[in-house]
Amino acid sequence: MKSFRPICQLLILAAVLLAFNSDYAFAQKLKPGPQDLSFFSSADERDQPYAVYIPENFDETKAYPLVIFLHGAWSNHRLGLRRLFGVGNSQGYDFIKPGNVPFETDVEATRYWPPFTPVGYIAAAPYARGTAGYQGIPEQDVYEMLDDIKSRFLIDVDRIYLTGLSMGGGGTLWLGMTRPDVWAAIAPVCPAPPEGTIDLAGNALNIPVHLFIGDKDFLYKTASEWKAMLETTARRLDYVEYPGVGHNSWEWAYKDGFIFEWFSQFKRDMFPEQVKFSSKWFKYNKAYWVTFDDLVPGTMATIDAQFTAGNAVEVTSSGLGAFTLHLSGHPQFSADKKVTVKVDGKSFSVRSADAISFMKSGGSWANRKFTPGLTSKQPGAEGPLSAAVNSSHVYVYGTGGNPSPEELTARREQAASAADWSGMGGRIMVFPRVISDKEIRQSDYVTSNLILLGTRETNAVIEKFADKLPLHLNTDTSGYGLVYVFPMNRHYILVNSGLSWWTPPKNTSGQTGYAFQGSKVEILKKFQDFVLFRESTDNIVSQGLFDNNWKIPAGAIETLKSSGAVTVNQQ
Repeated sequence: MKSFRPICQLLILAAVLLAFNSDYAFAQKLKPGPQDLSFFSSADERDQPYAVYIPENFDETKAYPLVIFLHGAWSNHRLGLRRLFGVGNSQGYDFIKPGNVPFETDVEATRYWPPFTPVGYIAAAPYARGTAGYQGIPEQDVYEMLDDIKSRFLIDVDRIYLTGLSMGGGGTLWLGMTRPDVWAAIAPVCPAPPEGTIDLAGNALNIPVHLFIGDKDFLYKTASEWKAMLETTARRLDYVEYPGVGHNSWEWAYKDGFIFEWFSQFKRDMFPEQVKFSSKWFKYNKAYWVTFDDLVPGTMATIDAQFTAGNAVEVTSSGLGAFTLHLSGHPQFSADKKVTVKVDGKSFSVRSADAISFMKSGGSWANRKFTPGLTSKQPGAEGPLSAAVNSSHVYVYGTGGNPSPEELTARREQAASAADWSGMGGRIMVFPRVISDKEIRQSDYVTSNLILLGTRETNAVIEKFADKLPLHLNTDTSGYGLVYVFPMNRHYILVNSGLSWWTPPKNTSGQTGYAFQGSKVEILKKFQDFVLFRESTDNIVSQGLFDNNWKIPAGAIETLKSSGAVTVNQQ
C-alpha cells in the first residue's frame, strides 16, 4: 500500500495543476476598446472609476505607451476618453451638444461607448472626483490611477503622456510642472491652471509642450501668457491658435487622432544634460537627477544643474538649503573618476559616487548629506493648512463642556458643513467621515489627518494633544477664529477654534488662478500654516508659516499674545 502513496500524491498534484492551468487559460481577459476600471482610493476608502482604452490585438507581453487625459469642468472620465479620441465635442456649457449625436446631451452620451479609431496606445481618463481641479485629492487620484494601470499592463515608462482640456488643461500644466520627470510630453488644451502654476514654467526645460487655444476663448489671455513663458523655458513649444474659435478648441486639437501622432515623436529622458527646477514644497522635491533635500516650505527654491563636461557639473541655486545629485546612469558620469562640482561659485572635487549631496552650513555650501531633525519640516510634515485635506482625513467635533442638545447639534452641523465639498460644479465626490471625539478610533490616529473643531475644553482630541500643540484659543474669547496645522504621528492635525475658517469675507476681490474645489477647501488654500482672524477672514490679526522646526516666528508670537485671544504654547 505504501508504494501507491507517492503515485496518488503525484496524481492529485497533476489534477490541481491541470485545474489551475485550465482556469488560467480560460480566465476572462479585458476586451479591447474603451471600458471602465477602478482603483481603491486611500483618501476616503472608496473605489474611484476611470475610463481606459485597450488597443486592438493587445499583446500583454508588449510595453505600450500611455496617454492620460484630464477632463474639464462638468464632465467625467467617460466623456473625457471620448474627447481624447475626437468623439463628441462640447464640454457641457450648453444644454444641447452638437458634437455628440444630434440633440444628444452629455448625460446621454455618457451611457455608451461609440466606436473609437484604433491607436497603438493605452489611454486612460480619471474621474478625479468631478469638477474638482487637479490638486490635492484629485491629483492623488491621477497618480494612484497611474499606479493601478502599471499593475495591470506593461507600460513603457519613458512614453507616458499627459493632456487635458479647460480645467483638465490646467491640470496638465500643474502636474506637468510639479513632476516633470514623469511625462514624456504634455499637451494642454485651452487651459485653466490653478493659482501659482505659471511660477513653475521654468520646469518645462526637458518637456515638449503643445498648447492649443481659440482666439475667442475667455481663457485666451491665460494661454497667451503661458505661450510667452514656454517660448523661453520649454524644450519645445508647439502652439496652435484657432481663429474665431471660443472655448471648444478641443474639437480641433483631438481631431483625427492628431494628439497620438504628435506624442509619438517623444520619449522621456531621465538624464538630460541640464535640469532647471523650482518648487515651494517638499511634496514636489525631485526632477530627473536632482532632489531637493532642504527648503523653506512656501518659499520658492530653484536650481540650475548642468553637466559642462564629463564628470563636471555646475550648479546655481536660490532659496535652497540642501540637495542631492543622482548621477548613476547619466551618460556624462563615469564611476571610476572624481567628479568636479561647482555650487554657486564654490568648487568641490568629489570621489565618485552614485549620489553626491550638498548642504548649507554657516551660510556656505559643504559636501555633506542633510538629515532633517525629528521635529523639523520635511516631506509629509510641511503644511500648509490645505495639506490636511489633501489626503485621508476625518472631521471631529467635540462633545465636552456639557453642551445643551442644541449646542451639540450646532457642533455636529459645523463639522458636517466643513466636510461638505460643494464646488462650482456641484457636489465633489469626496466623502470624509464626520465623527464626535467619542467615536474616534485608534486606527484614525494611524491612517488619517484629523480636522479638529472646537477648543481643548470642548474637544477631547484637542485636549489629548494640548501640551504638544502650539496655540489655544482662550475660553472667554468670542468673535475670533483660530486655524492652524501641526504634524502629529506622521499625519496632520488641523485645529479650528472659534469662528469657522469659511466665515465669509467681506471683500472677495483679488482672486487669481482658477478655483474648482469646494469653497471651504479653496479658502484654506488662501492661508499658510496658521491664521487668527476677527469677525471674518478679511480681518486678519496674524497669519504666516511656522519655521522649519515648527516654531512660531518671534514677531507673530507678540502679535498673537497681544490680541488677548490666544495662549501661545511655544516649547
